[in-house]
Amino acid sequence: MSDLLAANLATNQTAPQPSPRTIASTTTIAPETFLSFVSGTIDIATVTPYVQGQHMIALIFTDATPGDLLTTGNVLIGSTTLAQNVPVFLIYNPIAAKYYIK
Repeated sequence: MSDLLAANLATNQTAPQPSPRTIASTTTIAPETFLSFVSGTIDIATVTPYVQGQHMIALIFTDATPGDLLTTGNVLIGSTTLAQNVPVFLIYNPIAAKYYIK
């Protein structure tokens, strides 16, 4: 992870930043942009931080029945009510090394 790439997580993007990517759901995901689409139905326990400092990311689940966000990894409060095409915002606290869901 490189904090030199922190602009890729900014909520406002310019042409040099990468476009949102689709990543497959698995127990550990590693988003590299502010907005990521997540395909599949596997529960997610860990989100690998792209930068070391505080940041926010948005996940949009594309499957009609997405998996859950579990608390067995670095997500502080999980969610079992994820819905297709509804953004889920995760805010990273580097002190606790946990993501908070909004």
